[in-house]
Amino acid sequence: MRVPNPSRTPSDLAPEAAPSVGAAEFLRGRHVTLADAHGVVRDPGVDAVRRRMDAGEFFWLDIHEPEARDVSQLEGMFRLHPLVVEDIAAFGQRPKADAYGDHALVVAYGAADDEDELVEVHSVVGPSWLVTLHRDDCLAFPRLLHRVDGGLPVTDPGTVLHRVLDALTDSFFPLLEEWDERIDALQDEIVRDARDSQLREAFEMKQRLWHLRRVASPQRDVFAQLAAGTADLPGVDDEARRYFRDVYDHMIRLADMVDTQRDLLTTVIEVYLGMVANRRDQVMKQLTVIATIFMPLTFITGYFGQNFGWMVDHVGTWQAWALGTLVQVLAVIGIMVFFRRRGWT
Repeated sequence: MRVPNPSRTPSDLAPEAAPSVGAAEFLRGRHVTLADAHGVVRDPGVDAVRRRMDAGEFFWLDIHEPEARDVSQLEGMFRLHPLVVEDIAAFGQRPKADAYGDHALVVAYGAADDEDELVEVHSVVGPSWLVTLHRDDCLAFPRLLHRVDGGLPVTDPGTVLHRVLDALTDSFFPLLEEWDERIDALQDEIVRDARDSQLREAFEMKQRLWHLRRVASPQRDVFAQLAAGTADLPGVDDEARRYFRDVYDHMIRLADMVDTQRDLLTTVIEVYLGMVANRRDQVMKQLTVIATIFMPLTFITGYFGQNFGWMVDHVGTWQAWALGTLVQVLAVIGIMVFFRRRGWT
């Protein structure tokens, strides 16, 4: 998710001149999709949009990777509030829902197939239209547009906004389920054989969950406002708020899953540290046993290896050698028996 320079303003994004907008010049985003009651249109011209606006027909316009010219055209076409223009031009915002008279801005996040696995979607909802803008690939929209193309009704802003927010929220669940399975597998791998790479992976997953939690909590609060009606959006009546309460329930479940997985990763890290400490204790125990076995042997060989004259003259027969060897073997056997009875080996 690329965050633009926050110092950029709508005046910076506007073109130097305001030429007439032709169909070929309309919305130069990477992908522009229009969905209405008749289906889905790829890369529509400006005439198609204006025709629907003049007829009062509801439509959903989705723009992937909008350019500065797109923002300026949207401002003139839909007569957007200057604060809305400023917000849709600057990505990297917190989830929010702000009303500006006959239109409103909703910022929400979904899952993306990129490095940070997040896509920021700006939804501008009006009396008979909904415009969504995003800079990253949105995993939720292709399936939703496919359903619309297959006959899913697109009739009013409240219903379509609910479906957009619901699709964004649900797009997180496959990702979290994948992470949940990986956390279980990671813990099993650590129990079998703890390695440094597993600890690094656990910290990386925890960092990714932190990024998700950073947007999940405020997005849950925004959906709570939509469900309670404290955020007054065009086309959202009491019936639509029932559906927003369903999205809010999904968001609560999502936030709980994020917190649970963060706790599980903390447990995984503790298991790793415990396994490493246990392995270190085992190594120290083995070294201690070896050192203890050689302690009496070192004493015997050191004592009888002294170069006193009497010992040099009298400890030189094969019987003395046999006796010294037998004493050392018996010492080793005695120590091993002692360790075994105490349960140290």
